[in-house]
Amino acid sequence: MAVLEAQRQGRTAVSQGIEEPKPYSSAEFARLAAQYPELRMERTREGEIIIMPPAGSESGGRNADLTADVVIWNRKTKLGKVFDSSSGFTLPSGAERSPDTGWIEISRWEALTPEKRKGFAHICPDFVVELRSDTDRLSAVQKKMHEYRENGARLGWLIDPISRRVEIYRSGQEVEILDNPASLSGEDVLPGFVLDLTGILF
Repeated sequence: MAVLEAQRQGRTAVSQGIEEPKPYSSAEFARLAAQYPELRMERTREGEIIIMPPAGSESGGRNADLTADVVIWNRKTKLGKVFDSSSGFTLPSGAERSPDTGWIEISRWEALTPEKRKGFAHICPDFVVELRSDTDRLSAVQKKMHEYRENGARLGWLIDPISRRVEIYRSGQEVEILDNPASLSGEDVLPGFVLDLTGILF
């Protein structure tokens, strides 16, 4: 497993809050991800590797529904490209992250060179969703959401079925917290998109 490979290199991958003293470079992370494609991994801007457990069945089903709704909207509007949780992105900060759902406006995606699209594409999505699962620490997911916003995301949703709350992250604005909302609007980022939270939040 990836953790064993990391230990052979004299490092400990970040998992369950354990810190690694020696950072991984982006190239080392790419090789590790290629060696263990079955694992979902992220790399922080400090070079720490995070190995995430597979989503539980309920969380996986919720995320599939959510991503499918964005895909259906995008097929009608053709305004961008949708990415699921297996897609990684290299943010301007150097972090390599994989939101549960991501969307990039089509002109920004097409402006990337083929080289920039390879591997973890060098771009921050315009829209990101993180769906908190039972194994996720809320503070860790909130940190990721702030990171997306700081790196160019215009709209982000942290959907928390555990507390039945949604945190909305917008560029240049304070975080808005909604208790048990029935739906969410894509606002001017995903115009006309409305997510029904039935089956996702409650």
